[in-house]
Amino acid sequence: MTTSSESLGAIPPVIESITDSAADSVTDSVADSVKHSDTATVHSGSVGVVHTQFMQFNEPLALASGHTLNAYELAIETYGTLNATASNAVLICHALNASHHVAGIAADNPEDIGWWDNMVGPGKPVDTDVFFVIGINNLGSCFGSTGPASISPETGAPWGAAFPVLTVEDWVQAQARVADRLGITRFAAVMGGSLGGMQAMSWAITLPQRVAHCVVIASTPRLSAQNIAFNEVARRAIITDPEFHGGNYYAQNTVPRSGLSVARMVGHITYLSDDDMAEKFGRTQREPAAGGAFHYGYGVEFEVESYLRYQGEKFSRYFDANTYLLITRALDYFDPARETQGDLARALAPAQADFMLVSFTTDWRFPPERSREIVRALLKNHQPATYAEIDAPHGHDAFLLDDARYHAVMRAYFLRIAATVSGSTICNEVQG
Repeated sequence: MTTSSESLGAIPPVIESITDSAADSVTDSVADSVKHSDTATVHSGSVGVVHTQFMQFNEPLALASGHTLNAYELAIETYGTLNATASNAVLICHALNASHHVAGIAADNPEDIGWWDNMVGPGKPVDTDVFFVIGINNLGSCFGSTGPASISPETGAPWGAAFPVLTVEDWVQAQARVADRLGITRFAAVMGGSLGGMQAMSWAITLPQRVAHCVVIASTPRLSAQNIAFNEVARRAIITDPEFHGGNYYAQNTVPRSGLSVARMVGHITYLSDDDMAEKFGRTQREPAAGGAFHYGYGVEFEVESYLRYQGEKFSRYFDANTYLLITRALDYFDPARETQGDLARALAPAQADFMLVSFTTDWRFPPERSREIVRALLKNHQPATYAEIDAPHGHDAFLLDDARYHAVMRAYFLRIAATVSGSTICNEVQG
């Protein structure tokens, strides 16, 4: 790993640009597997089979929109053990279509592996032998927490379009109540990628005394006009689907599957880089006519079309359309500098956490410049910040993938955090 500021303008060398030639080697996390049960194979480094827990809250939650949720339920998973001082807790915040199922094997489906299983587990960068890790399904989602598909206590029918619009800040306030219930007054780290990174930032700004380290990966301090535009195209695809029924499609026993599928296709394009798509698909034809000719129609001609249709159709079978609208709007609204007349440094000034930011060179949805903007604001405030820019070909989705350089950075940073955690082996070694 090398440190370089040459390509980063006026940003000082606290910012690291990581390339192939400067990569640290790390050990492959894949190891011999052992049989856990008749239905699930647990690999070394896995947290194993995990069960979703549910927390019911009856204290009203005031929302940014002016509405109030009088009662709600949140789905969570936890991994590892909370230490006696509750100082080793790490909150993982999820992105648009993920959930509380961060790591391990879902108890009700052995094929369902946590979305960040390569990051969280025994011996992994976020080591559950050291940390107590929490995943929370956000309000408004469709994976167990109260959302548009849930039954409204006032009507006895699904909330549907009546479910209130939410913000990132609303999610943070709800997550804080989970921490309260678990006896956690301060997180060792709050961490997330993409929309999850926005939640981590919001934690550091709105509840500064409760976050020791803020880990923001492939994220941004606000959406660009282009990103809002992509979200709007996706929402219009859903809303104009005849099966949407004004958001109350549950009562019609139908789903706006076509619109939701197109929305996912649009979003998926933004998660991949041009180079990655070219390498995966190029202009390869799916099933060419005789002699490699085109079919001269509007069916699937190219492999990339087949891939996008598959992704869209699969997504439409498990995700809720109203949830998609709600979460993309929360993305649009996130802008902590809005209250400080666009001054991001002033917006970040309340934060007391050390910051770790990571970006990826080919991420054009939330490009490295957005992370650098956050770093500049932090340095302007003389707030501690570490930044890694990873040269990876996979676009925005790189934060979910197994990149040795990226995982080496995360492992090193969490070792640093572990050294400050009361009662940890690493902490005891440092003190000894």
